[in-house]
Amino acid sequence: MDGFSKLMLGTVQFGMNYGIANTTGKPSFDTVKAILKAAYDGGVAALDTAPEYGDSEEVIGRALGELGLSGRFRIVTKIPKLPAGCDPEKFIAESLRNSLRRLRIDRAAAALFHAEGDSVFLDVLKGMVGKGLIAAAGVSLNTAAHRGDGKNADCLQVPASLLDRRFDDRFGKGQHIFVRGAYLQGMLLMPEAGVFISEIRERRRKLEKLGIPMAELALRCLFAKPGPRSILTGVETVDQLKENIRIAALPPLGESDLRAVEAVAFPELPEMCVSPFFWPQYKKEHHIS
Repeated sequence: MDGFSKLMLGTVQFGMNYGIANTTGKPSFDTVKAILKAAYDGGVAALDTAPEYGDSEEVIGRALGELGLSGRFRIVTKIPKLPAGCDPEKFIAESLRNSLRRLRIDRAAAALFHAEGDSVFLDVLKGMVGKGLIAAAGVSLNTAAHRGDGKNADCLQVPASLLDRRFDDRFGKGQHIFVRGAYLQGMLLMPEAGVFISEIRERRRKLEKLGIPMAELALRCLFAKPGPRSILTGVETVDQLKENIRIAALPPLGESDLRAVEAVAFPELPEMCVSPFFWPQYKKEHHIS
């Protein structure tokens, strides 16, 4: 699992409007090219994508080809949820071949099960390494109920942030960790009026009192976690990417600041507050339209 940059570019925005803090929508193809060029020039050598991200894979493949950067990024893709009753090996192999064709590459750096429950088929996915389709196999974890899944995976993708500590025990165990949700889908950065979860709003105010810009605090805290990991951030503009690259060049958060963050983060917030997966349920229970 060598060769992954500490900062990883999420590409769901390349294929669809995504994120509660997204104000610009899906970027144009020329903007995508500019983002990928800026990423490469800034040392961001890893991309995260999936077949479910609209036409993200096609856009990446075409853009990298036109930029002359095909083969210069380590690309991680995903396997859609396996249909009931399917032949797992056939479905996984076909999904991977379709992704590779769209991305215009011969082999993906890694493939992850997009549905965490599919980790029961991890041995089948690992078999794709021997077929030359991928270099590593893993699982994208989402809920605390599956916190212990994928222990035999080469890599994992997990959500983690200043306020989301559900998967902290998975760091430093030898697996490469791809971290998503650094900004809680924008909840940590957007104007306070847009933060509809009161528990996050209250803790964010306490974090702001630490005197470190929120984006910087969020990334530097994650860079301080143990073990091999790449922090995944999605952007809609080159300026957003350059700011992330600037922060990634700073040292990880120091011990005193980490203790201050932990004092705010604990006791842990309910999963319904920190997981976008449960936000519709939160809205329903709190009568938020």
